[in-house]
Amino acid sequence: MFQVFTDFASWLTYSILGLSADTKLGSAVHFFIEDVSKIFALLIVLIYVIALLRASLNVENVRDYLARKHRGVGYLMGSGFGAITPFCSCSSIPVFLGFTSAGIPLGVTMSFLLTSPLINEVAILLLMSLLGWKFTVLYIVIGMSVGILGGLFLDVIKADRWLQSFAAKALKNGQSNFVAKTQGTADTPKRMTTRERHGFAKTETFGIFSRVWKWVIIGVGLGAALHGFVPDGWIEQHLGDKQWWSVPAAVLLGIPLYSNATGIIPVMESLITNGLPIGTTLAFCMSTVAASFPEFILLKQVMQWRLLAIVFAMLLVAFTLVGWIFNIFTPFL
Repeated sequence: MFQVFTDFASWLTYSILGLSADTKLGSAVHFFIEDVSKIFALLIVLIYVIALLRASLNVENVRDYLARKHRGVGYLMGSGFGAITPFCSCSSIPVFLGFTSAGIPLGVTMSFLLTSPLINEVAILLLMSLLGWKFTVLYIVIGMSVGILGGLFLDVIKADRWLQSFAAKALKNGQSNFVAKTQGTADTPKRMTTRERHGFAKTETFGIFSRVWKWVIIGVGLGAALHGFVPDGWIEQHLGDKQWWSVPAAVLLGIPLYSNATGIIPVMESLITNGLPIGTTLAFCMSTVAASFPEFILLKQVMQWRLLAIVFAMLLVAFTLVGWIFNIFTPFL
């Protein structure tokens, strides 16, 4: 499936640019061209398809469905929806506000917001080719569990009191509209036509791609640099060989950085190739994707500092546990 991108990268790197496959520069450039072209193609196709599906989904109907179900089903559905949205939590904020405006409970919305930056269909495809199906399935299960348990925890502590005022007001209004609908006094939302859904999908594809393309290039560029120029064993030597402290150290190292789940996969590939244990690599990459400073600066738009700090600490603990679990069970997978 991906051979066409490998052939294209080989042609452009070795035939057109005249670089040698035996040099570190040639290897890095080939890595960069192959992964950028592959990720861009997958992004354009899959964002469009997912946007078409989302255009057919009415959040009010989702809210009504969740109201008739056990809250645990809501956490699972929120996490599942987050897993199929092809963007980071920065671009998930409008969807977050849409959920709160529809009156969907904060815990369910947070299950979506926590899962969305960690899992998407592009990352799953790339992980499958990189680590195999067993690691990919385990990663999906753990990523969704972080979202589900995080949403449950935030509901238990009544975290909706720490939303920014406009977001809290939107949630309250959405819940009031739900009461009005159950009493038959609310308007019925208009369904989109096929043409409108197509237009929505095109707009979403352009909008999301325009926001994430530079992060893909940055992530792949970093991955190419690691792949081509970092001496073998350097990263393993400095972060430890599956020592307990290497995982929290990797999590802390990822905080100042930023990428999305798609852009971080090439970095993950380079780190593993250079000898970093899989669990430590995943902890670093998950921190970079979902707990970075740039990410939380944007989340401050909808959360007060207290809620932001709780979510931040919760993610750091979760990622550290994920790294330790993967390092322990890697020999058995």
